[in-house]
Amino acid sequence: MDFILKTPLSLAVLILGIQLCTAQQGKITIEQDKNIETLLDIYKSANASTEHYRIQVGFGSFDQAQEIQMEVEEDFPELPSKIDFDSPTYRVRVGKFKDKLEAERKFLEVREKYPNAMLLKPKKST
Repeated sequence: MDFILKTPLSLAVLILGIQLCTAQQGKITIEQDKNIETLLDIYKSANASTEHYRIQVGFGSFDQAQEIQMEVEEDFPELPSKIDFDSPTYRVRVGKFKDKLEAERKFLEVREKYPNAMLLKPKKST
C-alpha cells in the first residue's frame, strides 16, 4: 500500500476512483398520464360500491370485539379485519371476497379455529 501512495499517478487514480464511486447520484422524473388518476378514482369507487363476501368470526361489546380482532389478526394476518357496529353489538368480520367460491374455501379454514363463524354477504353499507 505504501508503494501505491508514493507514486503520484497511482494516487491520482485512487482519488479519481473513489470520486467516481461516490458521485453516482441521479434524479429520476416520472411523467404519468393524467388519465391514470381518473381511472384510479373510478376503480376505487367501483370497488367501494361492490358487495363482498365476508366472514363474521365473533361479536360482543366493543372491548370483546377488539380482543377478537387482535386474535384473528394473529391467526389470519393475510385477511383484512373490521369491527362493525350492528345494534346492540359489535361484530368482527374478516376478508373481502368477490366470489362465493373463494369465500367458502377461506370460511372452511377460518371455521376450524372459530367454530361459530358465519359466511356473510353484507350490504355495501357495512
